[in-house]
Amino acid sequence: MADKHMHENDSHETEAADTGDTPDDGELVTDGGMSDVEREKEIDYLDVEINLLKPATPFMRDHLRVIWLGFGIWILTTFGPVTATRLAPELMTSQMPLIGFPLHYFLIAIGGPSAALILSVWYARKRDQIDEKYGIEQTVSEPEPAETVAEEAAATDGGVDE
Repeated sequence: MADKHMHENDSHETEAADTGDTPDDGELVTDGGMSDVEREKEIDYLDVEINLLKPATPFMRDHLRVIWLGFGIWILTTFGPVTATRLAPELMTSQMPLIGFPLHYFLIAIGGPSAALILSVWYARKRDQIDEKYGIEQTVSEPEPAETVAEEAAATDGGVDE
Protein backbone atom coordinates (compact mmCIF):
# COMPACT_ATOMS: atom_id res chain seq x y z
CA MET A 1 0.00 0.00 0.00
CA ALA A 2 2.97 2.32 0.45
CA ASP A 3 3.56 2.09 -3.31
CA LYS A 4 0.15 3.64 -4.05
CA HIS A 5 0.86 6.80 -1.99
CA MET A 6 2.80 9.72 -3.34
CA HIS A 7 6.08 10.41 -1.61
CA GLU A 8 7.08 13.94 -0.65
CA ASN A 9 9.49 14.28 -3.52
CA ASP A 10 7.05 12.78 -6.07
CA SER A 11 4.94 15.72 -7.16
CA HIS A 12 4.03 17.63 -10.25
CA GLU A 13 6.18 20.53 -9.04
CA THR A 14 9.34 18.47 -9.48
CA GLU A 15 8.51 17.95 -13.14
CA ALA A 16 7.98 21.68 -13.51
CA ALA A 17 11.29 22.31 -11.73
CA ASP A 18 13.06 20.44 -14.50
CA THR A 19 11.55 22.76 -17.11
CA GLY A 20 12.55 25.92 -15.26
CA ASP A 21 9.04 26.93 -14.10
CA THR A 22 9.93 26.64 -10.42
CA PRO A 23 13.02 27.23 -8.33
CA ASP A 24 15.26 24.32 -7.31
CA ASP A 25 13.39 23.74 -4.05
CA GLY A 26 10.17 22.86 -5.95
CA GLU A 27 8.23 25.90 -4.73
CA LEU A 28 5.90 27.44 -7.33
CA VAL A 29 6.68 31.01 -8.35
CA THR A 30 4.08 33.33 -9.87
CA ASP A 31 4.69 36.32 -12.08
CA GLY A 32 2.54 38.51 -9.84
CA GLY A 33 -0.04 39.10 -12.55
CA MET A 34 2.42 40.98 -14.75
CA SER A 35 1.66 41.60 -18.41
CA ASP A 36 4.09 40.56 -21.14
CA VAL A 37 5.24 44.18 -21.45
CA GLU A 38 5.99 44.50 -17.72
CA ARG A 39 7.75 41.15 -17.67
CA GLU A 40 9.77 42.13 -20.76
CA LYS A 41 11.01 45.33 -19.08
CA GLU A 42 12.39 43.37 -16.12
CA ILE A 43 14.36 40.86 -18.19
CA ASP A 44 18.13 41.17 -18.16
CA TYR A 45 19.00 40.12 -21.70
CA LEU A 46 22.63 39.48 -20.78
CA ASP A 47 21.48 36.53 -18.65
CA VAL A 48 18.98 35.10 -21.16
CA GLU A 49 20.08 32.19 -23.31
CA ILE A 50 19.42 32.85 -26.98
CA ASN A 51 17.75 29.87 -28.64
CA LEU A 52 16.18 30.38 -32.07
CA LEU A 53 14.01 27.29 -31.75
CA LYS A 54 12.69 28.06 -28.26
CA PRO A 55 12.74 31.81 -27.50
CA ALA A 56 12.92 32.72 -23.83
CA THR A 57 10.84 35.91 -23.79
CA PRO A 58 7.50 37.00 -25.28
CA PHE A 59 9.24 39.70 -27.34
CA MET A 60 11.63 37.14 -28.81
CA ARG A 61 8.75 34.75 -29.56
CA ASP A 62 6.75 37.43 -31.38
CA HIS A 63 9.79 38.62 -33.33
CA LEU A 64 10.81 35.08 -34.27
CA ARG A 65 7.28 34.36 -35.50
CA VAL A 66 7.52 37.37 -37.85
CA ILE A 67 10.98 36.29 -39.04
CA TRP A 68 9.89 32.70 -39.82
CA LEU A 69 6.74 33.89 -41.61
CA GLY A 70 8.75 36.33 -43.70
CA PHE A 71 11.33 33.66 -44.44
CA GLY A 72 8.59 31.31 -45.66
CA ILE A 73 7.13 33.99 -47.92
CA TRP A 74 10.59 34.79 -49.29
CA ILE A 75 11.23 31.09 -50.04
CA LEU A 76 7.93 30.85 -51.94
CA THR A 77 8.46 34.01 -53.96
CA THR A 78 12.11 33.26 -54.74
CA PHE A 79 12.08 29.55 -55.45
CA GLY A 80 8.39 29.02 -56.29
CA PRO A 81 8.54 30.16 -59.93
CA VAL A 82 11.73 28.18 -60.59
CA THR A 83 10.27 25.04 -59.03
CA ALA A 84 6.95 25.51 -60.86
CA THR A 85 8.83 25.87 -64.17
CA ARG A 86 10.61 22.58 -63.49
CA LEU A 87 7.38 20.78 -62.47
CA ALA A 88 4.99 22.28 -65.05
CA PRO A 89 7.03 23.67 -67.96
CA GLU A 90 4.04 23.85 -70.34
CA LEU A 91 2.13 26.18 -68.04
CA MET A 92 5.07 28.32 -66.96
CA THR A 93 6.55 28.83 -70.43
CA SER A 94 3.26 29.74 -72.08
CA GLN A 95 2.90 33.32 -73.30
CA MET A 96 0.93 35.73 -71.12
CA PRO A 97 -1.90 37.31 -73.15
CA LEU A 98 -1.35 40.99 -72.24
CA ILE A 99 2.41 41.41 -72.27
CA GLY A 100 3.56 38.54 -74.48
CA PHE A 101 6.27 37.26 -72.13
CA PRO A 102 6.40 33.74 -70.71
CA LEU A 103 4.84 33.46 -67.25
CA HIS A 104 8.04 32.22 -65.59
CA TYR A 105 9.97 35.21 -66.93
CA PHE A 106 7.40 37.64 -65.56
CA LEU A 107 7.29 35.95 -62.13
CA ILE A 108 11.07 35.86 -61.76
CA ALA A 109 11.89 39.27 -63.26
CA ILE A 110 9.00 41.29 -61.85
CA GLY A 111 7.42 39.19 -59.10
CA GLY A 112 10.60 38.33 -57.19
CA PRO A 113 11.99 41.86 -56.70
CA SER A 114 8.50 43.24 -56.07
CA ALA A 115 7.85 40.59 -53.44
CA ALA A 116 11.19 41.38 -51.76
CA LEU A 117 10.33 45.07 -51.60
CA ILE A 118 6.83 44.41 -50.24
CA LEU A 119 8.25 41.90 -47.75
CA SER A 120 10.77 44.41 -46.40
CA VAL A 121 8.04 47.02 -45.88
CA TRP A 122 5.85 44.38 -44.20
CA TYR A 123 8.70 43.37 -41.87
CA ALA A 124 9.40 46.98 -40.88
CA ARG A 125 5.73 47.54 -40.02
CA LYS A 126 5.44 44.29 -38.05
CA ARG A 127 8.64 45.10 -36.15
CA ASP A 128 7.31 48.57 -35.30
CA GLN A 129 4.08 46.95 -34.03
CA ILE A 130 6.06 44.56 -31.83
CA ASP A 131 8.24 47.39 -30.52
CA GLU A 132 5.13 49.42 -29.71
CA LYS A 133 3.50 46.43 -27.99
CA TYR A 134 6.49 45.95 -25.67
CA GLY A 135 7.22 49.64 -25.13
CA ILE A 136 10.52 49.70 -27.01
CA GLU A 137 11.41 53.15 -28.30
CA GLN A 138 13.82 53.75 -31.15
CA THR A 139 15.68 56.97 -30.41
CA VAL A 140 18.09 58.81 -32.64
CA SER A 141 20.64 61.01 -30.94
CA GLU A 142 21.29 64.39 -32.47
CA PRO A 143 24.87 64.92 -33.66
CA GLU A 144 26.88 67.55 -31.82
CA PRO A 145 27.83 70.72 -33.70
CA ALA A 146 31.23 70.49 -35.41
CA GLU A 147 32.64 73.38 -33.38
CA THR A 148 32.03 71.58 -30.07
CA VAL A 149 33.61 68.38 -31.36
CA ALA A 150 36.72 70.24 -32.59
CA GLU A 151 37.16 72.01 -29.24
CA GLU A 152 36.86 68.74 -27.31
CA ALA A 153 39.35 67.04 -29.64
CA ALA A 154 41.90 69.83 -29.17
CA ALA A 155 41.54 69.71 -25.42
CA THR A 156 41.86 65.93 -25.19
CA ASP A 157 44.98 65.66 -27.33
CA GLY A 158 46.86 68.34 -25.44
CA GLY A 159 46.41 71.05 -28.03
CA VAL A 160 46.84 74.66 -27.08
CA ASP A 161 44.25 77.32 -27.84
CA GLU A 162 45.76 80.12 -29.94
